[in-house]
Amino acid sequence: VAETPSAALGSSRDKPDAQYCEKILAAFAERNVRSFFYIGGNDSADTCRLVAELARARSYPLETFHVPKTIDNDLVGSDHTPGFPSAARFVACAFMGDNLDNRALPGVKINVVMGRHAGFLTAASVLARPHPGDGPHLIYVPERVFDLDSFVSEVRRVHGDLGRCLVAVSEGVHTRDGTPMVTVLAKSLAQDAHGNVQLSGTGALGDFLAEAVKKALGKKTRVRADTFGYLQRSFPDCVSAVDAAEAREVGRVAVACAAAGEPSGSIAIQRQPGPNYAPRYLRLPLSEVAAKTRVLAEEYLAGAHDVSEAFVRYLQPLVGELPVVARLYPGLKADPKNAIHRGDR
Repeated sequence: VAETPSAALGSSRDKPDAQYCEKILAAFAERNVRSFFYIGGNDSADTCRLVAELARARSYPLETFHVPKTIDNDLVGSDHTPGFPSAARFVACAFMGDNLDNRALPGVKINVVMGRHAGFLTAASVLARPHPGDGPHLIYVPERVFDLDSFVSEVRRVHGDLGRCLVAVSEGVHTRDGTPMVTVLAKSLAQDAHGNVQLSGTGALGDFLAEAVKKALGKKTRVRADTFGYLQRSFPDCVSAVDAAEAREVGRVAVACAAAGEPSGSIAIQRQPGPNYAPRYLRLPLSEVAAKTRVLAEEYLAGAHDVSEAFVRYLQPLVGELPVVARLYPGLKADPKNAIHRGDR
């Protein structure tokens, strides 16, 4: 089980209200539970906070520990979160394969990647560039305003220069007024208990963008779109070794904190300084993590539709060595506006 991805204990998108938390606390009291470990992202950290506050209000001796797990990589106070490195590895490998397909049968290919507010996972597609000219040639994340006309113009430019274009788009890209593109398209889409529109359960955004490009480039241009969706979350053959070890370690650290009598908190992974990657683990107050979102730092972004070499340096030790791909024609043109590729390092 320790070497198997996904959530062996099961998962939930419920948002506990006061009555729900009362039932949780009653179940704990009946069984004399004094430590509660809850695995998940920022919403799960908020659940830990709610249960901890209720326990204090009821004078019940309970400490709650949030154990991090989210492929969005958006927990405040953490260098990265368990789940993200493996999902990032999947995204990089998927784009490497799609780049080969797009080079063999040129056209425009748009891939929509998970990431509602933070673009870490979409940005991970940058690792699919072992050679100059490799895609994704354009990377769109929620940290930058998305303009449809500009998007179509850039796709047209790259396609005109290279004869093809591979694009990575975050599901959470939004217009200048902050409206997510999918909201414009998807009034009928379902929402979960936290009020989040189910972005990855539909291909609406990819289909919409593909249609816009088709209209601009003409019927002769091959344009396709895919939505990676849930495939990113637990793909058995794309497990990062760093991720597998750290996912287990954050659980150990949480139990150690409880055994040592430490107060409620959220376990965080931070990066130790130095030339080689090494993690350290600590407990943060729940109030610093709960219901908050970390996004890509400005230093990780390059212009309106790319990421920087600093992001590549941040990500590579987490993902590990990627498959080697070769080409028969190494002299293929590269997009001059896309200077970051794995061969640069």
